[in-house]
Amino acid sequence: MNAPARLDHTLGALADPTRRAILLRLSEGEARVTDLAAPFDISLNSVSKHIRILERAQLVRRRRVGREHLLSRNPRPLDEAAEWIDRLRSHWSKRLDRLAKALEEDDTP
Repeated sequence: MNAPARLDHTLGALADPTRRAILLRLSEGEARVTDLAAPFDISLNSVSKHIRILERAQLVRRRRVGREHLLSRNPRPLDEAAEWIDRLRSHWSKRLDRLAKALEEDDTP
């Protein structure tokens, strides 16, 4: 998957509060799917759909131990999104700084 598509998947996955809550829980460590589903007032099937979206975005890794499915967080896509946001922030900060300077110079008698 190319970088723009990865970013699209990451940002799309982060757009939902349930998925963000799952990622927050996984930041504490590996968890079973059923444990992740427990705090939500939705079906296990619905939580599984959210998890699949997180997996597609590569934000979550799954490993199987017997019949159990254990999930862990993969920080790399979040790091890539943070780098993109920082570049965007830097770009706009520079432009706004130039605008502020131009406005100050325009106001100088």
